Amino acid sequence: MPQRLAIAGAGGRMGRALIAAAAQFPDLSIAAALEQASSPLIGHDGGELSAAARGIRIGADVPAALKAADALIDFTRPEGTLQHVAACRSAGVNMVIGTTGFSQAQKQEIANASRDIAIVFAANMSIGVNVALKLVDMATRALHENYDIEIVEAHHRMKVDAPSGTALMLGEAAAGAIGKPLADIAAYARHGNTGERRKGDIGFAAIRGGDIVGEHTVMYAGEGERVEIRHIATSRTNFAAGALTAARFLAGRKSGLFDMQDVLGLRA
Repeated sequence: MPQRLAIAGAGGRMGRALIAAAAQFPDLSIAAALEQASSPLIGHDGGELSAAARGIRIGADVPAALKAADALIDFTRPEGTLQHVAACRSAGVNMVIGTTGFSQAQKQEIANASRDIAIVFAANMSIGVNVALKLVDMATRALHENYDIEIVEAHHRMKVDAPSGTALMLGEAAAGAIGKPLADIAAYARHGNTGERRKGDIGFAAIRGGDIVGEHTVMYAGEGERVEIRHIATSRTNFAAGALTAARFLAGRKSGLFDMQDVLGLRA
C-alpha cells in the first residue's frame, strides 16, 4: 500500500512542485492538500494544482488531514510549521520539514517532538546540496588554515530570511570541520570601516532579486588561487524529489530526528 502524504502549503510553489513530483513515486500517494483558512483555494479540487491531487479537496482542517496521512510534508513558515508539528505529534504522524528561518528555541521544539514521531528536518532537501555539504567538510579540513572562507547565496525577492537555511547549513559544515561553533566565527554583516578581515572567520553574503530559485557558493580564497564549491538550483523539482525521498525514508519509523545526510546515507 502506498505511503499516504499530506502536503502543507499545497497552493504555494513548493506545494505544487511536491504534488506534481509525487506522480514519479509509485509508492507514495497524495492523501490531503492543506492551505491556510483564508486561501481562495479552500474547497477547490486538488486537480487545479496537479493531476496527482485530482479528487482531493483542498482544506484547512489539519487534524482531519492527518487522519488520512502517514506523513506530512511542510515547506511553509516557522510559526505554521510548529503548529503542524504539535498536531502531528498529537496524531502520531511523521513529518518532513523543509521550512527555514527557525530560532534555536523553535528548533528545540522540533527536537522535542521527535521523541514521539519521526522527523526529517533539513534546510535543503536537494540531493546535490547534500553532496556539496560533504565536499565542504572535506575541503575545509584541507584548506582552512591558509584560506579565507566566504559563503555567498542568492534567492528570489520573496524570501524572508537571510542568510538562507542552506547557507547556514554550509557554514555549519565548514565550522564543524574546523572544530568551532559557527556562532563564534560567523561574520554576517559588513558595512563601513570594518577593518581587516579577522582570520578564521566564515563570511556570509546574501543576494535577493527576481525569481532566483537558489544559488550557493562556498569560496576558499587563498594566495594566488581560489577554490569554489557551487550549487545552482534551476527549478524546485530537485527539492521536491528530495523531500519525497525523505518521506519514503520515514516509512516504518516511530521516532527520531533525521536530516538528508541520514536519508541519503552520507552520514560519516
